[in-house]
Amino acid sequence: MADRTSRRVAAGSAAACLVAGVVAVTVAVVAGPGPGPTGYVSEAGVTDSGYAGTYRLGIFALAAALLLLAAALPPAVRAAPGLLGTGAVATVLSGAVTCSTGCPLPPFEAATVADLVHGGASIAATAAVVFAMLAVLFSPAAGTALRRVAALGAALALPLSGAVGLAMLLVGRGALVGVLERVLLAVAAAWGLATALPLAVRSFTHRGPSVRAGDRSNVGRR
Repeated sequence: MADRTSRRVAAGSAAACLVAGVVAVTVAVVAGPGPGPTGYVSEAGVTDSGYAGTYRLGIFALAAALLLLAAALPPAVRAAPGLLGTGAVATVLSGAVTCSTGCPLPPFEAATVADLVHGGASIAATAAVVFAMLAVLFSPAAGTALRRVAALGAALALPLSGAVGLAMLLVGRGALVGVLERVLLAVAAAWGLATALPLAVRSFTHRGPSVRAGDRSNVGRR
């Protein structure tokens, strides 16, 4: 019972951190001095941006959401928690290491070490979340509802991930990469929320029958 309650609390907290993180990052991207949809989301965290602090708080909240979601998954779901934990570490690194103005990346731009670390961490975090979707999808212990959510998330995220990677290599920074990146991140966030909320509700609703069964047995002994 205690373990089930802990997972319920973790799932609810993951949903709250996810919403808070998405709101904070969105505010930083929309209100900050970045180039809008033609640039990377990470440009909102550049040091000279007035919303860099808001951006980092949002990123760290998203990292916390990944860790909490890993703790909320059923114990029999093996690979997904590890992938989400890896994604959380990469997300923290992405928020802690700031890219330079424009967040330049090869092959079209000259990048600093910080740019490469930040970009690599961001890519690793997103990839870990996408692989976590696949891990949930192929884990029978996750249950039908979570696997359906994972199937939809993976069906959207996999082609988007490929498109972002190809666009970065073939086109470089611009409107195409900017829009694709935002859509991919939105899919990842939606999957996290759609996974966390049922876990919170499911754990809560499962408490009732076990308590009632205990009550019936006590009544029988009386």
